[in-house]
Amino acid sequence: MDKLKQNLRKEKEEFLSTVKNTDRKSLIIGSILATFICTTPYLFYLYESVPQTQVWDTFLFSYDSHSWEDANYAMWIFTNKFIPLVFLLLWFFTNRHWWYHSLLVPITMYIFQIIGIFNENLGDIDKFELIYMIPVMAIVVPSIYLIRARMFNKINDADKTMEELEEEFMLKPKTFMGKVRQYF
Repeated sequence: MDKLKQNLRKEKEEFLSTVKNTDRKSLIIGSILATFICTTPYLFYLYESVPQTQVWDTFLFSYDSHSWEDANYAMWIFTNKFIPLVFLLLWFFTNRHWWYHSLLVPITMYIFQIIGIFNENLGDIDKFELIYMIPVMAIVVPSIYLIRARMFNKINDADKTMEELEEEFMLKPKTFMGKVRQYF
């Protein structure tokens, strides 16, 4: 009996240490993400440090704004596309709901818009990303519909709540790189 109590106490201590480490790790990651989210207004206004000239020279690189004619204006457009993209990526990698793949559609749109900003031909900005998004939407929309249909079939067949079904369909990689590999 004493041996059984010792084993139970040992298992309990191991479990509590695992929970402490997980909570600590979660707290650190959550703090970093919260700090980053709180600093995004400052990141948005970084474009104000860019000079209002066509060529922006720094010690790292030189940026020629070509047909934008103003590097400050080009960076303002870039930050207007980049900050929402970062928020969508954060949401995508931290979302635990079954529909999170639908976030790939606006993520793709913002990526094509950012590529269009640095394209020399300004007449094409924000015009053709819908055409390029059709393959992404052709994969994402039917897959989301199929997941939804499977969930509603299971709801009708069993007495499970929506949260239990989301848990059942959720993929849970252990690491950040595991999450990245899950999508590519």
